[in-house]
This record gives sequence, C-alpha cells and structure tokens, in this order.
Amino acid sequence: MKKISLVPQASSVLVVTAAIVGSVWATPALAFAPFTVKNIEIRGLEHIAPGTVYNYLPIHIGETVDDQKAQQAIKELYSTGFFKDVTIARSGDDLLVVVQERPIIASIRTKGIKAFSKDELQGTFKGIGLEERHIFNRAVLDQVVQGLQQQYEGMGYYNAKITTHVEKLPRNRVAIDIDVHQGEQATIKQVTIVGNHAFSESRLRGLFSIGAPDAFSFFTKNDRYSREKLEKSLEKLHDFYLDRGYLNFAIESSQVQVTPNRRYVYITVNIHEGPVYRISKVELTGNLVLPRKDLEKLVEVKPGERFSRERINATNQAIAEKLGDYGYAFANTTPVPEVDEKKHEVAIDFQVDPGNRVYIRRIEISGNDKSRDYVIRRQFRQMEGALYNRELIDRSKLRLQQTGFFDKVDTKTVPVPGHPDELDLDVHVSERPTGSFSVGVGYSNAQGFLFNGSISQNNFMGTGNVLSFSANVGGLGTAYNLSFTNPYFTPDGISLGFNLYRNDTNLSTLAIAPYQEIDYGASVTLGIPVLEYVYDYMTLGFDHTNINLQNGANYPLYQNYIDLYGNSANSITLGNDLVYNSTNSPIFPTKGVYGSLSLKAAVPPGKLRFYKAEIKANYYHPFTSWLSGGLGARYGFINSYSGKPVPFFDNFYLGGPTTLPGYQTYALGPQIDGYPVGGTRELLLDANLYFPLPGLQDNKNFRMNLFVASGWVYGVSADSAGNFQYTNNYFPSLGNLRTTAGVGFLWISPLGPLRLSLAIPLDKKPGDLTQPLQFTVGNAF
Repeated sequence: MKKISLVPQASSVLVVTAAIVGSVWATPALAFAPFTVKNIEIRGLEHIAPGTVYNYLPIHIGETVDDQKAQQAIKELYSTGFFKDVTIARSGDDLLVVVQERPIIASIRTKGIKAFSKDELQGTFKGIGLEERHIFNRAVLDQVVQGLQQQYEGMGYYNAKITTHVEKLPRNRVAIDIDVHQGEQATIKQVTIVGNHAFSESRLRGLFSIGAPDAFSFFTKNDRYSREKLEKSLEKLHDFYLDRGYLNFAIESSQVQVTPNRRYVYITVNIHEGPVYRISKVELTGNLVLPRKDLEKLVEVKPGERFSRERINATNQAIAEKLGDYGYAFANTTPVPEVDEKKHEVAIDFQVDPGNRVYIRRIEISGNDKSRDYVIRRQFRQMEGALYNRELIDRSKLRLQQTGFFDKVDTKTVPVPGHPDELDLDVHVSERPTGSFSVGVGYSNAQGFLFNGSISQNNFMGTGNVLSFSANVGGLGTAYNLSFTNPYFTPDGISLGFNLYRNDTNLSTLAIAPYQEIDYGASVTLGIPVLEYVYDYMTLGFDHTNINLQNGANYPLYQNYIDLYGNSANSITLGNDLVYNSTNSPIFPTKGVYGSLSLKAAVPPGKLRFYKAEIKANYYHPFTSWLSGGLGARYGFINSYSGKPVPFFDNFYLGGPTTLPGYQTYALGPQIDGYPVGGTRELLLDANLYFPLPGLQDNKNFRMNLFVASGWVYGVSADSAGNFQYTNNYFPSLGNLRTTAGVGFLWISPLGPLRLSLAIPLDKKPGDLTQPLQFTVGNAF
C-alpha cells in the first residue's frame, strides 16, 4: 500500500502545563489535607472501561494523597487524550475521579478525494489515530487536513480546498465529514536548465519524467507537476553527469514558480557541471578467492576512460555475482577512489571481501495457496544442503516464472542463528489465476465473428498438470480441442500429453480457397529434458482429412489432389521438436533466446507420405527497463517421397497479423485461379522494438511494438493454362520477398488475445491482397 504522509512539515505541538490544567479544576476539589486513600471511585465513564483509567491513574489504594499528587494524577489522565475534563475530589477517605470523555468517532466520510484510493486513506488515517470507534481529537483532525493539503500541493493540486464538518451524535459520538475539491492539477509550462555547457538543454530535459506538454502527454501525464517526479528527475540528471565523468557536478538549486492563478508551473534548475575526470589507474585488491584473471574480466572501467559511476557499480555487482556462484553469498566489493583535483583524474581500487562460504540449510516456500509445494520445488536448481549459488537461484526463479503460474517470485536469504555458514532461502510466490471458464464473442477481419467457449486449468488442482477443452465457431467454421499434459510424468521432468481435435473449415466463405475441409485426429507427445534450456518433444499422431470442392468447382490444384488421394485420406505422423528456451517470460519476453527445430513425417500405413522441416529462432534483448528489441527468423520446407505431390493443405502460408501484417491472412505466395495456394518453402524475417503502452508501464497485460517483417512462400508455380508444378529450389529470389513495416498492439484481454496492427506493405506487387489495419479479438483458430 502506498504511504501517504499526513504529518505537516512544520506542525505545532500543544503542551498542556500544570498551570493550564489547573485552570479547569474545581478549586475546592484540591483544598484538602493529605489523606490515605481507602477507596477509588470513578464517575462519568461512557465508552472507556474503568480498568483503563486505573491503569493510567498514578494513585492506588493505601497511598497518601496531597495536592501535588492530585495535580500529577490530573496531568496523567489528560495526557491520555481520552478526556476533555478531569476533576479529583475527596469524599471522606474515598478518592473521587470525575471525568468527561471526548466523543467517539462513529463514522468518517470522505468526498471528492480522487488522488488517493480509499484503502490508502483508511490505512493512513488509522496510522495517526483518526479511526472509527476511537477517541476523537480535534488536533488529529487538523493534522490530517494540513497533511492532505501539503500532499495535494506536492502533486500539483495548488487549488485544492479541504473542508471538515464534525456532527455531534447521541451517546457522545461524532460523525466526521472530509470534503475535498481537488481542482485541476497544475500544468508545467516550461522547464529551464541553467549552467549547462557540455550538453544541450533539450537533451537534459529529455531525462526528466515531467516537462512541457508533448504529443504523448494525454497518455503519460508528464506535463502534470509532481514534487516526487521532479526529485526523481533531478536524481537522473545527477546520475547522467556522474556517468560521464563530471565528478564535481552539483544541482545548485531547483525553483518551482506557480502562476498567480495557481494553474501553471515554471521549473528552473541551476546546475554546476565542473571538469571531466578520467580514470588514471584501476586496481583489484583484497581476498580475491578466484583467479585474478577471472575477476579482471569483470572490471568495466579502464585507465584513460571517463569516470563512470554506472560502470563502477556494474563492476561491483558483477564481481559479487561471480563470487556468489561459488558460495560466497555475502561477497562485497568496495571501490575506493583516489581523486587528483589538479589533474582531474581518479585512481580506483576495487577492494574485494568475499566473506564466508555458506550453505543453504532449508528452502521455505510461502504464498502458494493453490500450487502444491512439490510443483515449486521441482523447478529449483538450488538444492538444500548445497553451497549457495546465485546463478542457480536466479535460474530457479526464471523456471518458476516460465510456468505461467505466478505473477511474481521473490527470494530472500535469511541467516541461521548460531550458524554463520548457513542460510535459509525464503521463496514467496504470488499466484495468478491459472484456470478459466469463458464464453465469449470476438471478431477477426480474417475470420469474421468468433464465438468461443473454453474451460482450462493450467495448474490442475495445484499439480502443475494442464487440462483444457475449447470450442470455437467463426467465419471459417468450427474447432474443438481437448488436451491434457503432465509436465512431470516422471520425477526427472519427462512430460506426457495427449490431444484430441476436430476442425470443420470452409475456406470458400472468405474467398481464401474453393473447398471445405474436415479434420479430426489425435496425438500423444513425450517431452524429454536434454539440457538445462533444451527439451526434445516426440509426437505420434493420427489425422483424417476430408476435402470437398464447393459448387462442383474444377480447379487443377485441388482436383488433382482428389484424383490422387480421394476426398478422404488418413495419415500417420511422427514428429520431433528440439526446443531451446532461455527467455524470461512465456507471454512478453524481453530477454533470452528461443529456438526450435521441428521435423515431421507422414509414414505408412497412412495414405499421405511427406516430410516437413521448420527452424525458428528468436532473440530478445533489453535496452532499458521499458524498451527491448527482438530479432526473429523462420525457414521451412516440405517434400513428398511417394511420387505424389505434397497435400496442398499442408503447405506453408504467410500473411496476416501474426506473420506479415499489412497483407491479408494466408494470401501471400503463389496463386492459382486467383486463390492463394501457399508453398512448399517458407522464409520469414522480422525485427521488433517492444515497449509498454504510454501511461500503463506497470501493466503486464499490454505491449506495443514497432516492426519490420519480410517473407515469402514459394515452391509452387503455375502456367497460363492453370497447370501447376512443384519446384525444388530451397531459397527464394530476393526480389519476391514482401516487406512490411508498422506498429502493433497486443492486449491479453479476458476474451483472449487482442491483436491490432497498422502496417504499410513496402513492396506490394500486382495481385497482392493487402489490409493495412488488422485486428483480432478472442481466440482465433
């Protein structure tokens, strides 16, 4: 929960002295001679228990009371804040304590507060004593008002007005109303930087997360003033100079000027750059533990280079992580600079302290309300009783994230009391919903309306098994699928899964091809872990395919297939997929490599006979915390070995939002009689820049990308009479490649993925079918 500071920066403290307290006493009550208390009677209590008063009263039965002790008792009771009047009197040898309680808060109502959530307000009010069913204290309410006012001003709401109303209720209770008129947040008119010489003002302003309005201000709100954002921007400015050798850089002042109408803000930052410092010498000292040459490779600063705090910190972290891989969990590297102010040089001594080698005694898991412990433990590469290994812990976290079961995985080492060479590893997971039942409607401009229903559980009963059933109805037909996978069929991580399906597809509906196709089949897949990042999946499948030409159409390609194979054909397929995956997310990867080599063959006794190969590679690299890039490549071919041509429905197809945006789905490549027929060869290349949707940087369900993609399918040709033939060339003519560029948007919505792309085909040829704007909502098939 975000903390809201409601403590005014300059608050006044009311000190009730004995003299002030004395002014409210009844004078006769104190005019008594010292006496020994035989009994204590408390009067006037409404909500507070008598025991509470006895706890705070510094007088007990059997003690002697005089005026001084009575005054002290009144001060003690007033200091509790429970009472607005206290009187002490004597009745014989009895001590009478008469109190008038402060009212109890019956309710706290807020209105007009939009900058903070209700939970944030309640948590903060509670922290300073303004809470329902607690004693009401006007000073606390005033403190809340002052604190809120300062918070609003710090966020740029200079016209915020806060009013309070305290309503008296029966039985000594009050209702508190806090009414806020926030007004408009002040807009930044200008940010001025004074004192810069080495870098332009525009470049330095680019470091700020706030500034004058720009094209994206509607989403980012970067033109709205916030003291917190200004302070963070100044920190980035300071780091920018330190990373470029300006060791004496200083921000001399930052002035925020508000216009008389309190609607606009002008920010002026005065800086002192100073001279550039360079590295004169780099040393590595201390208890190195590992070979010096191994650690020297990690040093990112070299003599003659500019001083850079960023690279110095990166060196510290790299050395600590390297030592952490060998059990030194508390390794520390301290850079000790020696500055020569005359020569503007810095000598740096990296002093290495590895600490003690430690072992992991126990791995404690928490937060898994659904997932069973063994589902988490089997992903761990760091073992209990083994040396601490930072790399194995990081790999374990990545494996847990790749399951898709958890939103967040946090690890923390906890020292074991009395055992300096042991640590416990606390693993806390935040589970995400892994099961779903949905009935939805979507739309795709490739398939028209989509109606889908599905029930799935990717972590079935917390076991890590995957069970799903889906049914989809759309412009192309219907699709049904039932699948189950046990990723740990054996304790060694061998997976076993099966799949049953039926697809009824009418491609003539959208003028993609003049036939209707009905497929049904089943497959079983065995997955074997080969290396840490490498899996091998072997599949045995059965497929039945039925082809019906529409309206008695007689097209050479399709009719030739029916003449050779008939309307119906069975195939027995053997497949093998070798997969390498080191990416950091199964949904939106920003780092790592994904590669696969897929081989598939239709074998006897099935009627269809062919072999197919496809290789895919994707590389992801983060540039900043929010910007990453990706490169992708895909190549495949299919050949027949029975003397008959390859079944046309097993060809490769390109075009559409998931392959080449800007071209119609499946429409690229050779055409016969105006219909795209795919190809026996495919080549696809793409490059992407990934970034969050402006204003939603913290939302993990959205992502945008700028892309360039190029590809083609080939291997089939036709003459002017419509006769077709297959070619054996494995690489396309570069002149045939189609290239597209544009911007994409992907949202993991409750109905399924929403994909939107706006693309421009860069080398459209006659006959190409294009669609610059393409989108899909819901589960496509």
